[in-house]
Amino acid sequence: MKKRNICVLFGGVSPEHEVSLRSAEFVLNNLNPEKYNIFPVGITKDGDWVLFAGNDYSLLPSEEWENYPNNRRAAISPVRGQGLLSFEGDCVVREQIDVVFPVLHGENGEDGAMQGLLQLAGIPYVGAHVAASAVAMDKTLTKLVVDDVGITQAKWKLIRRRDLDSRMDHCLNELERIFDYPMFVKPSGTGSSVGVSKAADREALREALLMASTYDEKILVEEFIDGREVEVAVMGNDSPVASICGEIDSGVEFYDYDAKYITDTSVAYVPARISDETAEQVRDAAVRIYKAIGCQGLSRVDFFVTRDDERVVFNEINTLPGFTSISMYPKLFAASGIPNGELIDSLVALALEAAE
Repeated sequence: MKKRNICVLFGGVSPEHEVSLRSAEFVLNNLNPEKYNIFPVGITKDGDWVLFAGNDYSLLPSEEWENYPNNRRAAISPVRGQGLLSFEGDCVVREQIDVVFPVLHGENGEDGAMQGLLQLAGIPYVGAHVAASAVAMDKTLTKLVVDDVGITQAKWKLIRRRDLDSRMDHCLNELERIFDYPMFVKPSGTGSSVGVSKAADREALREALLMASTYDEKILVEEFIDGREVEVAVMGNDSPVASICGEIDSGVEFYDYDAKYITDTSVAYVPARISDETAEQVRDAAVRIYKAIGCQGLSRVDFFVTRDDERVVFNEINTLPGFTSISMYPKLFAASGIPNGELIDSLVALALEAAE
């Protein structure tokens, strides 16, 4: 069988740059070199594109990959048929690319920006296309879609950065009228819990709003839900399937960036500690949301399951979920009978299918 040329994009100009490096290490190590010619292209924090010349992917998380000998500047051309360009002195090397796996989390990678470039270039790529990526990345737009589908979610309120500059006290008063403490405050367009805070009083709420506003002009404020954090992985195009449910016990007040990637306080339970009936409700809701947003390829859909009566409450969807060694997306499908290498192969196949 002819090998496919696959370009794995990683890094990116995003607050989630470091997470992307860890995810890319996992993806690259699970690509079978007998099936694929692999072109790892990293995007530095400054926005430079570099074709990584090595095959030791453990160098990615430490950033050592950036200074590897024989690295070349690179770019994906928006001109159809040109593929991946790399630059060696005065020469341009052109590689035809069959599929791109954009292992890029957050801003400029998961929000439709990169998907737009790949769409222009006519190159198949793993994951949701432009509109679905943009809607899923913006939590307030996601909320509108989920409201329309009729799935329960936390009460929420949109606050804009400009209102904090001119009417902070009015915003605080309005939020206190709508919600009880504690409240969750999130930038509308980040993942990996970047910029997310749990505010227990008025002063903490003020600080949380200001911090979230440094990441996004749109700020989402939500009511607190006392529930288990349950996640489900979804894969597919026209007929998506959901994995078994998993549960995160963060070991801290909430599952923040440190709990996800730095500390060892969190514990994952696969399957989740919920009833079979509730698990089916979660899986059904995940697929309905996935379809409503128009996702393709993959997503991880997160819920709360309330502790007192096991109500299923939608939290958020991630169209390019983490692929680190501790990430739930590959863990959930591995527990569902799909090992890592087979999972990556399936995602590549779905990208090619969607392009047809």
